[in-house]
Amino acid sequence: METLDGTRPVQPGQDEMQNAARDDGGEIAADNTAHNTAPASLAGPALRLLLVDDSVDAVMAMSFLLEADGYDVRVAHEGRHALEVAAQFEPEIVLLDLGLPGMDGCQLAEEMRKRACTAHALLIAVTGYGQPSDRQRSHEAGFDHHLVKPVSPEEIQRVINGRFPGGQR
Repeated sequence: METLDGTRPVQPGQDEMQNAARDDGGEIAADNTAHNTAPASLAGPALRLLLVDDSVDAVMAMSFLLEADGYDVRVAHEGRHALEVAAQFEPEIVLLDLGLPGMDGCQLAEEMRKRACTAHALLIAVTGYGQPSDRQRSHEAGFDHHLVKPVSPEEIQRVINGRFPGGQR
C-alpha cells in the first residue's frame, strides 16, 4: 500500500504480512516492501484499486491482501482525500465504505461519478449497512455493487472478475 506522498507506512505485524506474501510466491524487495508476482492471468500492468475506509486496521489488512492478488492499491480514510488520490491515481476499481466521516460514501460515490477520472470506475460499496434502504441508496448514488461486511477476499474478487475477467482491462 502506498500513500499519496509515495511512502509506505509501517504497521505492527507488517513483517508477518510480508512473510505471508512471500509464502504465496511474492518477493521481498531490497527496500523491505512486499512486491508480489502477479498471477499469470494478471500479466501486464496491475489494475488500479482505491480502497476508502475510515478503519485504518481494516484498510491495512485488505490492502495487503489485494496487493498480494496483484492489484496496485492506494488508500484513503475520508472523502476529500479519496478525491485527491483518485485525481492523481485514476483508479479502475474503488472499494468504498459508506460510513465515512464528513462526506459519506454515497456522497463520495456521487462525486466520483461526476469526475472523468472515476466516472467509469467499478464502484463497490463495502459496508456494514445492509438494509434494503441502504442498498437502494447506494444504487442511486452510482455504486455498481453493494457488499455487506464482513466481506471475504473471494467475494471481492468475484465482483471484480465480473467487470475485469481474469484481471484484464
